[in-house]
Amino acid sequence: MSITIENIILIGSVLLLISIIAGKTSYRFGVPTLLLFLTIGMLAGSDGIGGIYFDNPKIAQFVGVVSLNFILFSGGLDTNWQSVKPVLKEGIALSTLGVLLTAVGLGYFVYLITDFGLYESLLLGAIVSSTDAAAVFSILRGKNLALKKNLRPTLELESGSNDPMAYVLTIAFLSLVQEPDKSILSVLPLFFMQMVIGGVAGFLFGKFSKIIINRIQLDFEGLYPVLTIALMFITFSATDFVGGNGFLAIYICSVYLGNQNLIHKKTIMRMFDGLAWLMQIALFLTLGLLVFPSQIVPFIGVGLMISLFLIFVARPVAVLISLLPFRMKLRRRFYISWVGLRGAVPIVFATYPLLAGIEKANMMFNIVFFVSLTSVLIQGSTLSLVAKWLHVGLPENVKPLSPTDELLTEHPKAIMKEITIREGCPTVGLKIVNLNFPKKAIIAMIERDGNYLTPNGSTVLEANDRLVVLTDKPEILERVYVSLSLSGANVTEG
Repeated sequence: MSITIENIILIGSVLLLISIIAGKTSYRFGVPTLLLFLTIGMLAGSDGIGGIYFDNPKIAQFVGVVSLNFILFSGGLDTNWQSVKPVLKEGIALSTLGVLLTAVGLGYFVYLITDFGLYESLLLGAIVSSTDAAAVFSILRGKNLALKKNLRPTLELESGSNDPMAYVLTIAFLSLVQEPDKSILSVLPLFFMQMVIGGVAGFLFGKFSKIIINRIQLDFEGLYPVLTIALMFITFSATDFVGGNGFLAIYICSVYLGNQNLIHKKTIMRMFDGLAWLMQIALFLTLGLLVFPSQIVPFIGVGLMISLFLIFVARPVAVLISLLPFRMKLRRRFYISWVGLRGAVPIVFATYPLLAGIEKANMMFNIVFFVSLTSVLIQGSTLSLVAKWLHVGLPENVKPLSPTDELLTEHPKAIMKEITIREGCPTVGLKIVNLNFPKKAIIAMIERDGNYLTPNGSTVLEANDRLVVLTDKPEILERVYVSLSLSGANVTEG
């Protein structure tokens, strides 16, 4: 069956429904959901029972880039700066030096065991050098895996921030394959330009996006996630237009936004959480359709050798060297190396050589697909087991909540206070979103001129407003008073 305008919606919706239903039970058998999505895509393809012919790397790349925007942005929104800050140096080391060492080490191994040229080998190493954000985010959260100390923030920071490095290396080595006379040093300006511009642009667009979201007054709450999507794509495309790395920019922008007070933040985060899952399914289904399983068979032997070397040698060595300056127990370093999941990102990056038309691009694509498949299968299905072996897991009953869980979970609020805003109080005229109000307290209701209002982030406080504040911990009240600038306020117990 070929994909046409008439049947694309039907095909897509049926595959999506099958993926969701199958994914619901996949973890009972220890099968990562993303592997299931890939398999469904392959079965639906021209070599499978579905017979859908899809051989368009350009469309697959477009779907991949759009999907990665949503996946990285959602992951950034869920990143708590307070938990990431202590492991920031380790995360940066893994996402830069770790990726470079993995690419070079694996590339040299490929050069030794295949007939690939040196630059072609390094290109393949660069394509599979980064851990996949979609795989790490979905598997860690899907398995509800609780890890000791700062392991989870380290893993999520690395996976969310190392795609830009892998992308730059892929583009750099691809240019060297196309122009072998160029010096390898000639790609250094590209690297620094991409990373510096991407980082600065991400931070600036984050501040700009916060201002837009909080100051614009939209009539419908549901438009705020749409506005955020527009700002996300503007961040990516504008950064790419000026020569920066768009993936790095949207990740930094989303981390900044995720740690700020935003109007209708719950709505935005719920929307992006759902969209991230949708994009993961669409991405893996598309990549599954793109591959021809019959073409992978001749490369299973070399693909397995490369995959095992990556999992058991290149990745662990890169992690151990990258983390040498830091104090960390050896078993935690080994676990970080084991969570070096390869997934959709390497397959998306493997479409760049295909579109560039280099000689061995098809062989490279099939090897990369096989490496990603085995990585998700071997590593993704054993994360919980390896965490238990290395004693880095936490019992479920002491698992800390993620930032999204804390924001979206409605905790019972047993303590109620009524706070009156007096004339001349500094908070008069301010929106609630600008109060830096504690996340574990809520303004449930405002009494104003005898009427009762249900407030949201855009509600402006007025003199003589009576705020009904609910919280679950007495110590949070002091932070409430500070945020309201009410050291002398009229406070009565409810």
